[in-house]
Amino acid sequence: MSTDRIIFSRPYRASNELSNLATVLESDHIHGDGRFTKSATAALKAITGSTHALLTTSCTHALELGALLLELGPGDEVIVPSFAFSSAATAVALRGATVVFVDIDPSTGNIDPDCVAAAITERTKAVLVMHYGGVAADMEPLVDLAELHGVALIEDNAHGLGGKWRGRALGTIGTIGTQSFHDTKNVHCGEGGALLLSDDQLMTRAEIIREKGTDRARFLRGQVDKYSWQDIGSSYLPSELNAAVLDAQLSEFDAIQAARHRVWDAYSVSLGEWASENGVVPMAVPDDREHAAHLFYLKMPTEESRDGLIRHLAADGIVAPFHYIPLDTSAAGVRYGRTPEPCVRSAEFSASILRLPLWPMLTSEQQERVIGSVLEYKQA
Repeated sequence: MSTDRIIFSRPYRASNELSNLATVLESDHIHGDGRFTKSATAALKAITGSTHALLTTSCTHALELGALLLELGPGDEVIVPSFAFSSAATAVALRGATVVFVDIDPSTGNIDPDCVAAAITERTKAVLVMHYGGVAADMEPLVDLAELHGVALIEDNAHGLGGKWRGRALGTIGTIGTQSFHDTKNVHCGEGGALLLSDDQLMTRAEIIREKGTDRARFLRGQVDKYSWQDIGSSYLPSELNAAVLDAQLSEFDAIQAARHRVWDAYSVSLGEWASENGVVPMAVPDDREHAAHLFYLKMPTEESRDGLIRHLAADGIVAPFHYIPLDTSAAGVRYGRTPEPCVRSAEFSASILRLPLWPMLTSEQQERVIGSVLEYKQA
């Protein structure tokens, strides 16, 4: 058996990346909003069915752009799951708004709608939903709560391109959706992201904010004869080099997803019996949702057993990390947020899960090594 190290994630290489990059470098248009920005945006809209899409320099910047669109500021509150990446909270805190941390549903790792309902106040301006691992949150009660209280619903869909809830593409259900194209994601351009919108007015303003507060996008379309400063803004537009890589990746989206689902399905099938015998809960997907095969986790009975399995796999040359540390108890979480009720389930989830290697080029032999090593682990 090979003893080569099996890393946790490896960026996919699309066949047209180098030719796309050469096309950009040989042209006189290397900044954004060129041929590949347009092509990648069209591909993203086709995959998601979103009315509008804007490429950004990261998902973090897409969240920040969304916070600007919603005009978050001091006195406002945004409800965020404690088990999430820091970008979800940072985008809120940067605007001077308060992050309100709530707990998760331990069956998915996603925000718990009952906790959201209990945390809503007259200051609540938005609820942020992260679709953990590319599995949709329980959207029906969240949509109902947003409509009842007149608050925005932000979808942090960094994990979930291609995922669906009751046939609807993740990232297109709320007021604002964001995507990540970091190189750990299913589709990537090294660093990148996108903002998804359905509202025409929000889209008009988003274009201005993304382009340093100017109406340059309208100028490029020939709608104005010059462009000038129109609003607050920043520089969220990726270069054509990033867009060229992303366009190549999106053109192979179906093949990428098929390969990732092959790996995910093999884990799910092969580890089910072992999990049941050892008190382990493997990642599962509710019947009304289609997942994105972004990651596959095992929820161990205890933190000690989780750490033991991580060490066991490492000894076999396999990298299997844990994931987020809950935001509510972090130094910045305490400083910039409040937590109405202790996020006990977030802490338990964080302390018990590990993620197995999952990338499209993972060979059957490599995956058999991972599965075999897991099956050999017996907790003390």
